[in-house]
Amino acid sequence: MSAPAALPALPFPQETADALVRLTQGLEPAGLWWLSGYAAGLASRAGGPAAAAPAPPRAEAASGARLTIVYGSQTGNARRAAEALFERVQAAGLPARLVRADAYATRELAAERLLYVVISTQGEGDPPDDAIGFVEFLAGRRAPKLPELKYAVLGLGDTSYADFCGIACRIDARLAELGAKRLAEVAMADLDIDTVAGPWRETALASAAELLKATAPAASHVATVTPLRPAASWSHERPFPAEVLANQSLSGREFRGTGFRRYGAIDKDVRHLELSLDGSGLAYEPGDALGIRHRNPEALVAAVLEATKLDGDTVATIGADTLPLSEWLATRRELSRLSRPLLATLAERSGSADLATLLEPGQPGLAALLGDHQLIDVLRRWPAAWEPDALLAALRPQAQRLYSIASSRKRVGDEAHLTVDVLGYHAHGQAHAGAASSFLAALAEGGQVPVYVEPNERFRVPADGARDIVMIGPGTGVAPFRGFVQERAETGAGGRNWLFFGAQHFNTGFLYQAEWQDALRTGELHRLDLAFSRDQADKVYVQHRLRERGRELYDWLQAGAHLYVCGAIAMGKDVHAALLDIVAAHNGGDAEAAAESLSALQKEGRYARDVY
Repeated sequence: MSAPAALPALPFPQETADALVRLTQGLEPAGLWWLSGYAAGLASRAGGPAAAAPAPPRAEAASGARLTIVYGSQTGNARRAAEALFERVQAAGLPARLVRADAYATRELAAERLLYVVISTQGEGDPPDDAIGFVEFLAGRRAPKLPELKYAVLGLGDTSYADFCGIACRIDARLAELGAKRLAEVAMADLDIDTVAGPWRETALASAAELLKATAPAASHVATVTPLRPAASWSHERPFPAEVLANQSLSGREFRGTGFRRYGAIDKDVRHLELSLDGSGLAYEPGDALGIRHRNPEALVAAVLEATKLDGDTVATIGADTLPLSEWLATRRELSRLSRPLLATLAERSGSADLATLLEPGQPGLAALLGDHQLIDVLRRWPAAWEPDALLAALRPQAQRLYSIASSRKRVGDEAHLTVDVLGYHAHGQAHAGAASSFLAALAEGGQVPVYVEPNERFRVPADGARDIVMIGPGTGVAPFRGFVQERAETGAGGRNWLFFGAQHFNTGFLYQAEWQDALRTGELHRLDLAFSRDQADKVYVQHRLRERGRELYDWLQAGAHLYVCGAIAMGKDVHAALLDIVAAHNGGDAEAAAESLSALQKEGRYARDVY
């Protein structure tokens, strides 16, 4: 491998370079482009041997039209797809802007002439958190008529859910209902995003070029950017091999009987992992996630080969890659989550009329099948003859998993900590395990795991350290709040920190118990409310604790506190309902005003959720 080209010497002190790195940390492409233009303008006015004439403005259509790309993203995939389109549009010299949905001024919609929407669907048909306001506005009575608008929509989803790309489809239909002209049918991408997003991007680019009638800028006006330091080149496509520094169990044991050290069996396995990022150049902020590329369990690969009666040593070629079938299944294919196309192929190959009926539109049994069956279950339930190439074509590419980072770099240095719930259960007469979580649980100290950082700009501690924060994170949802508390302590933030935590049992599920107790003692954590649902006859969850502390919580929010929720989607909905009740109970009983109040908090960035 050839050595990378040497970078030019910096034209200013390293301290200035460090300051610039801090300034640009976390900025999205639109912000970086703006800064580059601002710096170029300063340079042109200053003159000197390195100064160049400012580039003329890009050509625009006679009407002054531009392309607006709005994206809504929960895990980063839709953001990356929108950025890829934006980069192609800019390279073509077309006037365009890229806007996250929660930053889009909806009052501008009536004046738009060309709009592309790139949006994911979360869970059972919910919009990503950063697009809730945008979606609600479009669906509401205030949405304007759009007879002059041309648009296209790219949806990202997961065919293991019944409402595949539901939000994208609803936005597409609503824009048409408002009178806008559809440039192309809504595109719906599964986990193998680029197979759909790539062709859609080319079509969208061609449509924009034709409508805007812009020409590419002359080569003499193209800027060359010199990086301040070698940038981290690790990404979801090329992850960094992180060394495992520690892999510890966080789950306690239930005490049993009066004998010395007599405990019951562990019924839940939650792990704390510490990974080294030393030498990677990777940087993260509390609230970000770490992407993991895992190997599927050997037992699961063997079971799939047995069910399909295929030989794992058989070599298969897809594109430029040639691997044994067992390696394809271990590292390149999704073996736990089902998809509708896979089931359709299985129905055809097995000749099962029952499965074919389940796949018909409106069949209620499909959601249940997708929810409680893994690949191995359907292969056993509906046996079929398979060839290696046909099986690999039917299976989706492996989905990389995201885990909330449970640390602050200001405290742990070049490390990232994770809190992992190891999935394991029995169903359909067989033991089942989570592919990624069991992979992580089995890692020994000194082992390696491929990782990358997935930023979550909407889930950050307040820039104003004097602001109070309220954190609601039952189970492993507490992970980012460990990082929040560390970050606030290390930066000397003066605001108070209030944590709501819940689990099934105090003895077995109180994650990071000693750390939270120590944080209360040292003043890093100011309040801690706990809910252990199975330790009494009546189940108690975090939403019950919220209601009990409703007056105080309402007062904190009125005083400017930031509110964070992390954990399961269902929990997030229950907590949101409790918050609506709390606000309504203390604002005079106005439920509509309570909903508007929470919506305003979300738009202000004071109510953030990371639910999955």
